[in-house]
Amino acid sequence: QVQLVESGGGLVQAGGSLRLSCAASGSIFSINTMGWYRQAPGKQRELVATITDGSITNYVESVKGRFTISRDNAKKTVYLQMNSLKPEDTAVYYCKLHIRYSSGGREYAYWGQGTQVTVSS
Repeated sequence: QVQLVESGGGLVQAGGSLRLSCAASGSIFSINTMGWYRQAPGKQRELVATITDGSITNYVESVKGRFTISRDNAKKTVYLQMNSLKPEDTAVYYCKLHIRYSSGGREYAYWGQGTQVTVSS
C-alpha cells in the first residue's frame, strides 16, 4: 500500500516563500504525473501545477512565475517551491501522484493528506 506524506506548509507573510514536499513510500514500479492542488475555504479544489515523468510542467495562470514544481524520482518525492506568496494563495495544498505497481500495469491515483498554507497580508 502506498503512503504519501506531505510537509512544508505553514504561516508566512505576503511576499514570503514556502517549499512543500510530498514523499511516497511503498512498493512502487513508477510514478507518472505528479501534481499539486489546493482548496481554499468555500471553494472547489483546483489544479496548481503538474509535472510529468518526462519533467514537462504545467501551471495554473495565477501562479506562473512564482511557483516551481519539481521531482526527485529516486526519492519518490515531488516539491512545490512557492515564492512571492499572496494572501489569495491561502489554502490547503494536496499532492496527487499517479503510480504504477508493475510495467504496463494500470495507473492508480493517490492523494496526500493536505498541508495548510496561510499567507498573511
